[in-house]
Amino acid sequence: MSDTLFVGRRKTAVARVVLRPGEGKVTINGRELKTYFAQKTQQDDVVAPFEKLELAGRYDVFANVQGGGPSGQAEAVRLAIARALTAENEEYKSPLKQEGYLRRDPRMVERKKYGRPKARKRFQFSKR
Repeated sequence: MSDTLFVGRRKTAVARVVLRPGEGKVTINGRELKTYFAQKTQQDDVVAPFEKLELAGRYDVFANVQGGGPSGQAEAVRLAIARALTAENEEYKSPLKQEGYLRRDPRMVERKKYGRPKARKRFQFSKR
């Protein structure tokens, strides 16, 4: 597998991932997975595609993530890994798609509108 860059997005987080054959090391922004993502759920999110396909320990992951918060970044990395695995072997697409790992979650925070305190909230109405 060549060093092809795969992109994953979630909310405002953008992850760029390279997969290389290796022993399962996950490096995110130059730090180890466990030090970058403190919560176990986020760590599990990142390696979920490998667990689903029983490929744990086969690939080294090098990821650069920008924007968003920890959960958005974890899911962005997950999407990028799933896309990279699908590009390598087309047979991986069906189980990953079934699990929802190939779906980009488009939900973002709605922008604040002028004349309002928040995106949809209105100031209190006064008749007089």
